[in-house]
Amino acid sequence: MKLTLYIAFASMILCSSFTLPKEKKSVSYPTEKILTAIDRDSIITYAKQYLGIHYLYAGNDPKKGFDCSGFVNYVFKHFDVSVPRSSSGYKNLGVSKKPEDFKVGDVLVFYGYKNRTIVGHVGIICEANGMSSKFIHASSGKAGSVTISDLDSDHYSKRYYKCVDVLPK
Repeated sequence: MKLTLYIAFASMILCSSFTLPKEKKSVSYPTEKILTAIDRDSIITYAKQYLGIHYLYAGNDPKKGFDCSGFVNYVFKHFDVSVPRSSSGYKNLGVSKKPEDFKVGDVLVFYGYKNRTIVGHVGIICEANGMSSKFIHASSGKAGSVTISDLDSDHYSKRYYKCVDVLPK
């Protein structure tokens, strides 16, 4: 009887130390990134949270400050859209749009303030209305921060170079 109890007890210990392998589930991962349309209003909502961040030459960090191209680059990077880091990189970028085709999220490109032959400033359209559009940008001028300006103001309308769509089609 002791032997039978011993064998039964030993069998229970041996069986409890083994577990059956769990069934493995098949998991598949996409091999390529699926691009979806970016909501243009989301770009502006995201950009507006940085209103008031001070201007900093060559800045591209909200904790330190932005310059114009650093701000535009930072905003679009959040949406996985690659744009130039320098305003001069926009000179030959894309196809210039007609004012009646401007959309929220398009990038406005301007000549420099002092040198009106080279590109020197960029901003993102936040209210599309042709040449009366409003745009958000990091201004080194009076505002000295991320602000919203009118394209039809003398300061910007005289420096306007072009408008481009940088979003994937």
